[in-house]
Amino acid sequence: MLVVRAINGNDLQGLYDLASQVGTGMTTLKPDMKMLGDRLATACASFAETIPPEERDYVFVMEDTVNKRLAGVCAIKGAVGLTEPFYNYRIGTLVHSSRELNVFTRMETLYLSNDLTGSSELCSLFLHPDYRVGHNGKLLSKSRFLFIAQFPHLFTEKIIAEMRGYQAEDGSSPFYEGLGRHFFKMDFHHVDDLTALGKKSFIAELMPRQPLYIAYLPQDAQDVVGAVHKSTAPARRLLEQEGMHYEGYVDIFDAGPVLQARVSELRALRDSELAIVAPDDDMVHACAPANVEPTLVSNTTLRDFRMIVSEAVNVNGSIDLSTAEQQLLHCGTGATVRTLPLNVKKNQ
Repeated sequence: MLVVRAINGNDLQGLYDLASQVGTGMTTLKPDMKMLGDRLATACASFAETIPPEERDYVFVMEDTVNKRLAGVCAIKGAVGLTEPFYNYRIGTLVHSSRELNVFTRMETLYLSNDLTGSSELCSLFLHPDYRVGHNGKLLSKSRFLFIAQFPHLFTEKIIAEMRGYQAEDGSSPFYEGLGRHFFKMDFHHVDDLTALGKKSFIAELMPRQPLYIAYLPQDAQDVVGAVHKSTAPARRLLEQEGMHYEGYVDIFDAGPVLQARVSELRALRDSELAIVAPDDDMVHACAPANVEPTLVSNTTLRDFRMIVSEAVNVNGSIDLSTAEQQLLHCGTGATVRTLPLNVKKNQ
């Protein structure tokens, strides 16, 4: 039985074990016990609402309740760039023309930008390889959208997600080798580690402020601008299904795309519904359609947020959850839950 829930103080070792499996390119989830411990403390304070909303870091874990282990992790940051700089490249266009020579060219450029400062951020999504089956990936990723739908007032108007950029089989980044190395004079993994530790002042100190022509980069670097790591492609598709899209912002180190959306336009805000957990003798189950689509179901408690995938259906504001499902959600008969179809309808 799998449940996605708010992280708690007993999860540090499990979180470290997951971080040890991630590899390079995800700066928000490094196998550093001190860094993870600090983040866990911030997450617990976030769910307890003892710190301001813009400082919060809501971390969720997927727990295998049978084997007593953590299967995955994901998170939402209340706002980025308010306590330390948040950099991206914005892809722009410069036009060069000469009527006399009958020449007209459009050149794509990279602008160092802080445009996304203050946005809420989806981050730290990782599912252990042992659990990459069935609906598990969707459950983990989409749990955050149901949380946002339940507590939209905790987040800013815009939400973003930085996707891990393309890496070669040896772990190197063609984009970094073609651009960043010239300015930072260090390995990609070293820069990645420094960024994870919050040491970002070197970015402003060493990166050029002038626009950079993409055409000047080596071809293999040009080819990966806006491309994702092969293991990140499914996560990108899931986010795009929920209403997020690419608008020309990329990571400054590996050129991974930044997806963004207005919170109010997310599918979960539009299509999720509240329901009451029906008693055992209720007729809800009998009224359910024959061909049942899996449903995401969460409780409505901030401090102890929990979510599962169920075969039960929201019928006229009631849902028939099994006793085991109610236990996973820490709720009972008569409790209010939030529901959302797991899969996007074909016509959406």
